[in-house]
Formats: sequence, structure tokens, C-alpha cells
Amino acid sequence: MNATFSHKQLAVNCFNAVWDLLDLNERTKEEEAKMIHLAHTSFWHWTQVEDHTPKNLSIGYWQLSRVYAIAGLGERALFYAKRCLDVSMENKIEPFYIGYGYEAMSRANVLLGQQNLSKKHQQLAMEYAQKVENENEKEMLEKDLLTIDVGK
Repeated sequence: MNATFSHKQLAVNCFNAVWDLLDLNERTKEEEAKMIHLAHTSFWHWTQVEDHTPKNLSIGYWQLSRVYAIAGLGERALFYAKRCLDVSMENKIEPFYIGYGYEAMSRANVLLGQQNLSKKHQQLAMEYAQKVENENEKEMLEKDLLTIDVGK
């Protein structure tokens, strides 16, 4: 087994373990910490895969933003949301991933009490969702956007 395969497999395994924790309705503080550590571990291992792509980085940054948002750490969530959006835009990644970059920005801004920015980013994410050709991906993004309470 070569080192690239090992890093890729570890990245995927950690990524999936994060999802197991994200899918829980409630998490203990220990599970929250584990989720954050696993997301960072997954991201780091992706950076060690020789042929990793900007899409891999975008997804990793998005997951980091989501775990920090779930943990209520708005500034960290915003930091990684910006990284996600930047890498997605700079590399002209598909609308699905750009939409999720804006989704992460919206979610983080809610935590920081920035309702207007959150609404703006939610709207931009919706615009990108309309450009997504794959119906399942489009539906997933729209569904996630509806879970963000940007207020009235």
C-alpha cells in the first residue's frame, strides 16, 4: 500500500466519521471535540494526497466550517467558509460547490449575529443552486439552505 493511498483512505474514513457525528440529533462536548478533530484530520490527509484537487479542498473547508457552526463557534466557521468559497471561486468549481461555499458563509454569519450578511449569502447560494444540473445535488443544497434561520 503506497503513502498516497493511505492518506486518501484516512481522509475518507475521517470525513465519513465526521458525518456520523453530524447526523446525531445531539452531541456531547466530547463528541463535538472529536468531530472537529476528525474534520481537521481528514482535511490534512487530503492535502497529503498527491493528486488532490481544488474540489477536495473546497469540500474539506466546507466540512470544517459546518463542524464549527454546529459547535457554535461562528468565527472559526466563518474562517473556513471563506476558505471554501475562495478556493471554489478561484478554481471555477461547479455551482454546487460554490453554492455550498455561500451556504457556509450564511450559516456562519447567523452565528455571528450578521443577519443581513447571512440573508445575502443565502440568496447567493440559492442562485447557484438554480445552476446545479444534477437534481439530487440541487435538492440537497436547497434543503440545507432552508435549515438556516436568517430571521425576518
